[in-house]
Amino acid sequence: MGTLKTDPFVEQLVAYRRHLHANPELSHEEFETTAAIRTWLQEAGIRIADFSLKTGIIAEIGGLRGGPTIAIRADIDALPIQEETGLPFASRVPGKMHACGHDFHTAVLLGAALQLKKREQELVGTVRLLFQPAEEKAKGASQVIASGALKGVSAVFGLHNKPNLPVGTIGIKAGPIMAAADGFIVEVEGRGTHAAVPEAGIDPIVTSAHIITALQSIVSRNVSALDSAVISVTRLNSGTAWNVIAEKAIFDGTLRTFDERVRVSVRERMEQVVTGVATAFGASAKVQWLEGPPAVVNDPKWAQLAARTSESLGLSVVEPIPSPAGEDFSFYLQETPGIFFFLGTSGPQEWHHPAFDIDERALPIGASFFAALAVDALAQLTGSSLK
Repeated sequence: MGTLKTDPFVEQLVAYRRHLHANPELSHEEFETTAAIRTWLQEAGIRIADFSLKTGIIAEIGGLRGGPTIAIRADIDALPIQEETGLPFASRVPGKMHACGHDFHTAVLLGAALQLKKREQELVGTVRLLFQPAEEKAKGASQVIASGALKGVSAVFGLHNKPNLPVGTIGIKAGPIMAAADGFIVEVEGRGTHAAVPEAGIDPIVTSAHIITALQSIVSRNVSALDSAVISVTRLNSGTAWNVIAEKAIFDGTLRTFDERVRVSVRERMEQVVTGVATAFGASAKVQWLEGPPAVVNDPKWAQLAARTSESLGLSVVEPIPSPAGEDFSFYLQETPGIFFFLGTSGPQEWHHPAFDIDERALPIGASFFAALAVDALAQLTGSSLK
């Protein structure tokens, strides 16, 4: 972790982040997190918006001179992971940890809010602050949208820390930046028998093995070399005894894609392979889809603006490699144009690792960039030149 200069603003951001890190709450359980954010916003004189959410909170800055509304978002939930960082402010809650940096995202958005509040009288427009719950369950964005918090919003912006980018770097890319993340469960029905007489039954394990092998051919033979997809089978369960062939086998896994057309075609092909191979072995099989968020696809116009904002702050702008991880920010971008960007944090481990951490020197950088992007977005929408 880098050394921070003594500065009241930076110290405040660090305090926010460390409080949140020490007190993680899982998706849909972020009651204390929500209460803390509410308190910090109210202490800064930032008005709380009236949108009904069980957890999470929406606030607003500006609007005193009319104008458009833009939204900036941070997620607030943690993961069911036992922390192994050894930090003095490590999680106080056994089995729960901010292993994806949502504590960092929240502190960055709070910092941006403090900076924007100082300029509230100048803003021509409104900045809506979305402190979103349940991103890890891919449910929170839809809840925020259902509350009406995206109505009237002309652009929406979100961020994610990126451990493999150095502090001071912003990853900005037009088009897909994070993948659609679907889950699947395949149930194979055979006919049980004694393991010594397999010809008297239909083996669901052998059938499953052939299905799983056949699924791997889809990416290499049904997806163009110019596109991409990942099919991973992560679990297989069957049987209860060493000398009995079971009636049923169940396996599951995930499909990751960046293009909606590829997403649809691969899912269709997977269903054909599952049922076709099962039929060839005399078994039956069906696929249950666990619908995940679609790909995060950035608007080119707002990506260009974000790059200009980064450069004006002296930050290094890179075009990142798209991440195959999923993000429910994609649901916002289906409603409203905007971008999702990566903020370099020089982290020691990738997301969801028990030793995950971020370099806190990125906190004021992220806050200043978020605030400047909001100002520049309103300026672009209104044709003004507020700086």
